[in-house]
Amino acid sequence: MGGSATGKTTVARRLAGILGVSHVELDALNHDPGWQEAPVEVFRERVRAACARDRWVVDGNYRSKLGSLVLERADTVVFLDLPFWLTLRRGVRRTIVRTATREELWNGNREQLRHMFSRYWIPWWVVQTHRHYAREIPERVAEHPHLHVIWLRSTEEVEVWLQSIQATVAMSGSSNGSELQKTPPFVET
Repeated sequence: MGGSATGKTTVARRLAGILGVSHVELDALNHDPGWQEAPVEVFRERVRAACARDRWVVDGNYRSKLGSLVLERADTVVFLDLPFWLTLRRGVRRTIVRTATREELWNGNREQLRHMFSRYWIPWWVVQTHRHYAREIPERVAEHPHLHVIWLRSTEEVEVWLQSIQATVAMSGSSNGSELQKTPPFVET
């Protein structure tokens, strides 16, 4: 979990690869072709199906649409709480590169010049929501005392943590009685 441009998808892909589990990108389940958002119940059903497996890593937030659907099924939350200046820089760079290269994001969708400086422009979204996520995510995870929380505040902490993980057969992304990863978090709440 984390705000826009904190590295959620990159970290989730790497973590899923290390653990040998499936990666679920909430943005891909929410955005249909033409940037149409899936109806709430369709989105929720897609997420339920993706999280029905025993082992997974999910990236994204979507509290307004999903409520606690993912958090109730999870055993661990990795909170990427990176500095504003870094996420803004990443958001600007990522958006410019994706627009220039016409990189497909999900379901045929691409960044578009017409989104620049609109409410859909990722750097603008970072400016609007960075503080919100920094406050909201700790409150959300506190509502689920079963969660093991790993709070990472810098790219260095993210890298050290990822390098410290060693997959075991019993590890899981779900809360179906799995053992937790034994590496201590930087901050546990």
